Amino acid sequence: MSNLISNLGCIGTQFRDKGHLAVIDLYDPEHPREIDYPTYNANCDAVARGLLNRGLSAGDRVGVYCSNRLEFLEVFFGAMRVGVVPVMMGILQPADTIAWIVQDTGLKMVFCEAALQQNLPQGTLAVIVDADGEDGLSAFKDFGAVEYFQPEYDSTAFVAYTSGSTGRPKGALLSHRAHSWVARTISQERFFCPDDTMIVAAPLYHKHAMNSIKCVLYGGSTVVLLRKFDARIYVDAINRYKATVVSGVPTIFAMILQQRELLAGNDYSFVRLATMGGAPASDQLIDSVAELFPNAQINLIFGITETSAALFGRHPENLPRPRHSVGYPVKGNEFRLVGGEDENFGVLHVRGPGMMSGYLNNPQEMARRFDEDGWFNTGDILRRDEHGWYFFVGRSDDMFTSSGHNIYPAEVELVLERHEDIEQAAVVPAPHEIKHTVPYAFVVMRAGSGMTEEDVKAHVLRNAPPYQHPRRVMFINALPMTTVGKVDRRFLEAEARRIQKEEDARKESA
Repeated sequence: MSNLISNLGCIGTQFRDKGHLAVIDLYDPEHPREIDYPTYNANCDAVARGLLNRGLSAGDRVGVYCSNRLEFLEVFFGAMRVGVVPVMMGILQPADTIAWIVQDTGLKMVFCEAALQQNLPQGTLAVIVDADGEDGLSAFKDFGAVEYFQPEYDSTAFVAYTSGSTGRPKGALLSHRAHSWVARTISQERFFCPDDTMIVAAPLYHKHAMNSIKCVLYGGSTVVLLRKFDARIYVDAINRYKATVVSGVPTIFAMILQQRELLAGNDYSFVRLATMGGAPASDQLIDSVAELFPNAQINLIFGITETSAALFGRHPENLPRPRHSVGYPVKGNEFRLVGGEDENFGVLHVRGPGMMSGYLNNPQEMARRFDEDGWFNTGDILRRDEHGWYFFVGRSDDMFTSSGHNIYPAEVELVLERHEDIEQAAVVPAPHEIKHTVPYAFVVMRAGSGMTEEDVKAHVLRNAPPYQHPRRVMFINALPMTTVGKVDRRFLEAEARRIQKEEDARKESA
């Protein structure tokens, strides 16, 4: 058990003698791969031995550059077992960003899929995870016993790149100590055990999916791993594998609920937990998820790469969580809300045991986000009620002003999604010569709805302050999503500016 706590790569080794499934790999849904805990652990050890055989040692870095698949997990956790630091690389990043990451981190080699190798800088040593030749992962592995690395207090476990304000992503240094605590805390908060099966469809290079994997391995559970999110494959996996835990951003749950034919007539009483993160969820969405999964506890979750997802959880006295709360502070964390009208509203600043050690080669960003006392500015706006429960309001960089009023898009979106004919909505700013900016709404209507733009505006005017009502409403078939499943607000903002510019041009020519 000491290895489990001190070395993040060793999570799951306590089940190496248990024969139940660790991973069901649906990279190819027609040909699932089912891997038990003994096989999974043997493969991780074989990767670790392969790294040592090629002269790598603790502190060296390797890239993990592939889609969701078993091999991602084997390399990621196997490398950490001998202190080699895996660097997670987004598969949809442009080639110049990939080249910059290779240089920024000083990678010794990159484990990648054959189709992605062309994006690597010339001369990069690559191990192909989906090839059987001399440069493939199968040939790289060396099966046998291995001595696990014993981390020091802040030994880096892995590096995760998160979006940067200057156009370049930031490399967060995440330690064995911090993320062993994170894995243990989240798994215990959500009661993961060997009877659980969880579906993971978000990209593994993103914090949400990797936190889920750590919970699964800590609890000895089974993960059903999808190459990427596909609503039909996701629902089919729930049905086929009787998943007890489902998770995703609210947009993903909305897309699951649209699979009415696949869902119809099935009993989902076996689902015990549904977690939603990344954005607020409307009452209508929560009610629909609760109706679909009648025995599931529905938790809104909150976390960011730099501070982990082990910030909020259950009340210590097991008091019921308010519907829209992201939870009660997990013991060991410190919080303060800055810049609001009082101490119960503002931008969340955090100190806690799950914090990153710093940004790689980026002292400017460190100085911008950390103060001299070690408080980290998350950039997220939260509020706290009189009982100590926290509620997510929005990103500070998503907030915009209109005639001096602060508008938080998430608040307007919740109002919009309370309408029975609106499935999803996104609100973004559009330029205005007098008011500076005004809200524009992009709306996905329910099938068969006949609502108009004026109907939408009237609904918001009835249920929110006048300055929040959208000045334009665009009906679309689906909201655009980023690679990690969140609404692509930057794309919609550009679209709003384009629409406003066209309107201004028409007025000038009239």
